[in-house]
Amino acid sequence: MTTAFYTHPDCKLHEMGAWHPESPARLQAIEDQLIASRIDHWLEHREAPEAQLAAIARVHEEAMIALIREHSLALAGDPSGHYALDPDTSLNAHSWQAALRAAGAAIAATDAVLAGELDNAFCSVRPPGHHATSTTSMGFCLFNNVAIAARHALEVHGLERVAIVDFDVHHGNGTAQIFADEPRVLMTSFFQHPFYPYSGAETVTANAVNVPVPAYTDGRAVRQLVTEQWLPALHAHRPQMIFVSAGFDAHREDDMAQMALVEDDYAWLTRQVMLVAKQYAQGRIVSCLEGGYNLSALGRSVVAHLKVLAELE
Repeated sequence: MTTAFYTHPDCKLHEMGAWHPESPARLQAIEDQLIASRIDHWLEHREAPEAQLAAIARVHEEAMIALIREHSLALAGDPSGHYALDPDTSLNAHSWQAALRAAGAAIAATDAVLAGELDNAFCSVRPPGHHATSTTSMGFCLFNNVAIAARHALEVHGLERVAIVDFDVHHGNGTAQIFADEPRVLMTSFFQHPFYPYSGAETVTANAVNVPVPAYTDGRAVRQLVTEQWLPALHAHRPQMIFVSAGFDAHREDDMAQMALVEDDYAWLTRQVMLVAKQYAQGRIVSCLEGGYNLSALGRSVVAHLKVLAELE
């Protein structure tokens, strides 16, 4: 197996204030844990390129793209300045560049996996993406990295069916909105409910399996819902590629939410995705970091995810 690890130093320069949980330390925690777990050398390290604006514009409206670019670049002379997009999401002077790298990693990984250079890839990037709708950045997210990559696979590479698997503790409302009623894209997710962004529980579309779960849901319950609801839908869809919105904030140590998953649960989830990908998609998976705010739990969970992707256990 060849598993790539995409990232870029620019992704650590985007920050929203010292108080903010979506911090540059998240990426450092992942890198530190890769070394501590001794799997770092088993991965092919690749630098994330910048996304082309045309690729972003397949998903996001021009006005949204321009707003992020203009307000981020306007802060170039104010290294400590921020521009608030909403109460939880802001820009600094480096946010535009970081957002291009985050989306660019997902696109480059998609190209490399579809070219057969890689079996799969993990994009250790920020800002995250799955809350960003076609018109609005929100929930710590600027551009929807997974949605951009999935659209790239459909429109540039001509795939007929892809799946997006989202195991972040928050509903991926942006992804759901972007691909609403798009039959080529199946979205499967679970998420704590009621909880930010207070969506998904009533969403019923033919191409989405969104499963709300209560606080304190543990791995046993998640494994049951995946087996009974996700997997039948994924097998019926027969995706030619799978994208993962890999949020690790459903971990029991993460104070951002109240679910109770552990590293073994993330490994099990990854294994189920890989089995589907091997059956229908030649094993092709691109996974992108979303949430995960307890630094220790985040690093350990990403390692568990990567060990399965790279078939190291």
